[in-house]
Amino acid sequence: MVNLWRAARRSITTIDDYIQAVQYAGNTYTVPQMQQSLPGQAAERAPADFVGYAVQAATNGVLWACLSVRQDVFSSVRFQWQRLLNGRPSEMFGTRELALLEEPWVGGTTQDLLTRMIQDADLAGNSYWTAHEEQLVRLRPDWVDIVAEPILLRGGVLGWRRLGYIYSQPGAEPVPLLADEVAHFAPKPDPLASFRGMSWMTPLMRDTRNDNLMSAHKEALFENRATPNVIVSFDREVKPDALAKFQARMDAEHKGPRNAGKTMYVGGGADVTVVGSNMQELDFTKVQGAGETRIAAAAGVPPVIVGLSEGLAAATYSNYSQARRRFADGTMHPLWANAAGSLARIVRASGTAASSAVRLWYDARGVPFLREDRKDAADIAFRQAQTIRALVDAGYTPASVQRAVDAEDWSLLEHTGLFSVQLQPPGTRAPALPAPAPDASSSQE
Repeated sequence: MVNLWRAARRSITTIDDYIQAVQYAGNTYTVPQMQQSLPGQAAERAPADFVGYAVQAATNGVLWACLSVRQDVFSSVRFQWQRLLNGRPSEMFGTRELALLEEPWVGGTTQDLLTRMIQDADLAGNSYWTAHEEQLVRLRPDWVDIVAEPILLRGGVLGWRRLGYIYSQPGAEPVPLLADEVAHFAPKPDPLASFRGMSWMTPLMRDTRNDNLMSAHKEALFENRATPNVIVSFDREVKPDALAKFQARMDAEHKGPRNAGKTMYVGGGADVTVVGSNMQELDFTKVQGAGETRIAAAAGVPPVIVGLSEGLAAATYSNYSQARRRFADGTMHPLWANAAGSLARIVRASGTAASSAVRLWYDARGVPFLREDRKDAADIAFRQAQTIRALVDAGYTPASVQRAVDAEDWSLLEHTGLFSVQLQPPGTRAPALPAPAPDASSSQE
């Protein structure tokens, strides 16, 4: 068994070799037979809840608002190469290879690409992309299976190694893809899988259903008179035909929001009793607002950013700056970093850029949402410049000062042995001051 997998892994150079490698114990596993990567199985199946989550998002206002905010901010960056000097990030620059991300398909933009990436990741937990004929192709996440091979140790399965992907569009032949041919963006790992991601909406299904039920309750309340429910009882002598006529007339005159507040007139033998509670008695806004906050928290979006009532009750827009920073630092920056690392699988530098230490990275300097962060960065740079100037004036070598400030490690400082602003060696006598010129008036005397 070990030799079979090792031979298959070493011989994978073409698509045909790849298909032959999707074997285990002499049996080829076709796409419909692949299961999750538990011991003795060969693939992690695509999740089947993508369509359901998409419908939930399209029919729930709070979910859609959170998804929209995430998409708008996430799609506002661009990609650049970044040099790594001694392992530390340095300057950014562009090359022609980045054109694939600037126009991923005919008429597409970087913003279109990022919007699709975060949309798939939010709804399905995964976003898959491959390059074909100088353009990027989106692979619908619920049609992608991750093929894995077992890592064997002492006759047992120690873990799993990602071998590739199989894209199975209904009505078409499955397309196998090697691991380095697919950019796989999965920001939230599925705890029950080795490689697959999980939608952040998964833990929220109960809260989403409750929110939908509350919305349906409001709708039903308005449709059924926008007033408390009533029970109309009749004497036993009232005949069924008369009861039906009374019910039809009462519904016609009192049912619906336009009939709310009308005076009700009943004849003899009818008794009207009010039951139930109105929205104020139910404290409806508070109950529904708590569910909205839970949804926003799972999305990583502060409620005040979305404009939810619960968030605005706890904090006004004067606190928007702190909420914006939390959203940018805690939610967006990790997503941008993950997206850059994922796309680096299919977008690689060439020429002089490839010969040096570079990485694909995101450039957020032009994002309006982060303008206040740019101001803070400028203040930090100004203070660092003041520190560098003070240390150099104190006699430390400029090179060591720069290393110490960058690494925030003062042990890297190296002193020249020179002091004072002029940096003269100790014991050096100051040059004699020139004698003052004779006063012209005194010389005439």
